[in-house]
Amino acid sequence: MEGFGGWLAQFSQVNGAIGDLARDAAADPGWPDGPDELETYADHLESAGASDAALDVLADAWARYAARS
Repeated sequence: MEGFGGWLAQFSQVNGAIGDLARDAAADPGWPDGPDELETYADHLESAGASDAALDVLADAWARYAARS
């Protein structure tokens, strides 16, 4: 897995919100493998009934992903 999903996977052992998101994504057989856009992942979480807090974590993680160098 590449892109955001691959980047997120590195946080699966981290305690906290981003680690929770990474573990949830890894356990979700329907987690999108692209296109690599925030809307793709937000739509997926919304369709799964995610809370506003989960969407906020996604947005924060996406900001970190987009800012990487």
